[in-house]
Amino acid sequence: MKKSLIVGAAAVALALFGIVWAAAPVLAAQSLIRAAKAGDEDKIERLVDFPSLRESLKAELNAELIARMSRDPRVSDSGLGGLGMMLAPMILSGAVDTLVTPEVVARMVTTAEAPDPTRRPAPEPAGDEADGDDIHQAWGYRSLDEFAVTLTDRDQPDDRLALIMERRGVFDWKLAAVDLQTAPGD
Repeated sequence: MKKSLIVGAAAVALALFGIVWAAAPVLAAQSLIRAAKAGDEDKIERLVDFPSLRESLKAELNAELIARMSRDPRVSDSGLGGLGMMLAPMILSGAVDTLVTPEVVARMVTTAEAPDPTRRPAPEPAGDEADGDDIHQAWGYRSLDEFAVTLTDRDQPDDRLALIMERRGVFDWKLAAVDLQTAPGD
C-alpha cells in the first residue's frame, strides 16, 4: 500500500513537472505580450536577451536589405551598388545597436513589424490599431529549447514576424531572436 502511494505521488509529481516545463514558454511569451501592450519596459527588460536579439535582428535585416538591393536594378546596375552592399551591414549594425530598446520590442510585439532603419518611422497607431487586435498569433515549439510566437498583421498576411523564445534554465525563457518572413515583392 505504502509503495503504491509513493509510486503514485512520484507519477503525479513527474506529470506536474512535465506540464509546467511544457507550458513555461507559453507563459513567458504571454507575459511578454502583456508587458508590450501595457508598455511595461522593466518587465520587457527581464524577458528579453537584448544582445542575442540584436545579433539576430542584424542578421535578418542584413539579409533583407541585401535581397532588396539585389532586386533593385538601379542598385545592381550601378558601380556604387557593390559599395553599398559592402557598407550596408556596418551601417545597419550601428543602427540596430542603438535602435533595439524595450520600447522598440514593445512596438514589434504589438504591430508584428521589425524595426527597419532604412525607412522612416511610421506614426504611432491610435485607437484600435494600438491594442494589437489586428495581429494574429501562432504559437509552437521549434525544438525543446526554442519556442516561436509568429505574429501576422491581418492587413499584410504575407509578412510575418516570429519572436523566438529560447530556454534559459529549466523554466526560464527569454526573447532571444527574430525571424522575418516577408513577401518577396517588398
